[in-house]
Amino acid sequence: MNTTTASVMTLTELSELPQAEFAQALATIFEHSPWIPERAWAARPFTSVQALHNAMVNVVQQASHAEQLALITAHPELAGREAAAGTLTQASTREQRGAGLNECSPEELQRLRNLNAAYRARFGFPFVIAVKGRSRYQIMEAIEERLHNDEQAELATCLDQIGQITRFRLDAQFPD
Repeated sequence: MNTTTASVMTLTELSELPQAEFAQALATIFEHSPWIPERAWAARPFTSVQALHNAMVNVVQQASHAEQLALITAHPELAGREAAAGTLTQASTREQRGAGLNECSPEELQRLRNLNAAYRARFGFPFVIAVKGRSRYQIMEAIEERLHNDEQAELATCLDQIGQITRFRLDAQFPD
């Protein structure tokens, strides 16, 4: 199933799909983590985007620590290697462009990369934030602020931010 077909699918149609097709239809919602929609499939039928989102967030909350870390590390660094190489997912590309990360001056880009490196060195995983509605300056300020958190707080914050990212992506895929 291609993403064009998935974008015009209703929640009723989605709920009627076999597990593999259901997971494929939601493949772009969680960054490189098809196990989440695969497990959420059991909570069908979904009568609202909120119910679908809740089911998938519940899967993440019930996941092992290793699975949660894998989900976080599946996210690219903001304006990082993947962006420079053009290998970001379409969703990540749109989101980072929407925040103006593709418009960074060389100095801003260096600052952002230094902040990303400091964050990864401190926590062992990439900085994750729902960039929709934020400027590149707000994003850099958020990294600086979150560098003061402890690892447990930051893990929880990343998972919360992933929840926000996925809700934005679901809303785009299933508009009212």
